[in-house]
Amino acid sequence: MNEQPQRRHRDADATRTALLEAATELFAERGFGRTTVRDIAARAGVNQALLFRYFGTKDALFATILARQNRDRLVETPREQLFARTLRDVLATGGSGERDHSLAILLRAGDHAGAARVIQQDLGREYSDALAVATDAGDAALRGDLVLAWLIGIAVLRSIAGKEPLVNADVDQVVEHVLGAVRVLLERVEDVSPT
Repeated sequence: MNEQPQRRHRDADATRTALLEAATELFAERGFGRTTVRDIAARAGVNQALLFRYFGTKDALFATILARQNRDRLVETPREQLFARTLRDVLATGGSGERDHSLAILLRAGDHAGAARVIQQDLGREYSDALAVATDAGDAALRGDLVLAWLIGIAVLRSIAGKEPLVNADVDQVVEHVLGAVRVLLERVEDVSPT
């Protein structure tokens, strides 16, 4: 009798994870507006009613994904390593061939009414503030915004536009070039080991 609730809990966790992963991939590929609940459920291999059960709405699922991917990085990463880690995540392809989708989701979210607010007021401000800590300059907030804009521009050219030679450039070479320039704006910026 005790085994049944535990089994349901594990299945619920697996279903929730499958929905999050499927939605993350689809939002990155298609954007919010062109991704349907049916598409997400089909990719996750579950009934679409389960999306509503675990997340309530597609909007709530979208917000969960944005918060999970970006805020986890902000909390877990030392400030002097934040830019390099985020840049490496944007550039790197993991062993499974999957890219970090967080910026792609944000960049393709223009068709979502709340996305601009989330980007500007929440994540954009949090990233800029975190990056600004890496300088003692009087215009630290502006410098944080400039560095964030550079990061977003790299993500657009590489992940969204597929611009050559950036799309196939060596990750370490890109990081070396970009960090050299970013250090002009932010004095305390460190590289991180490739993962």
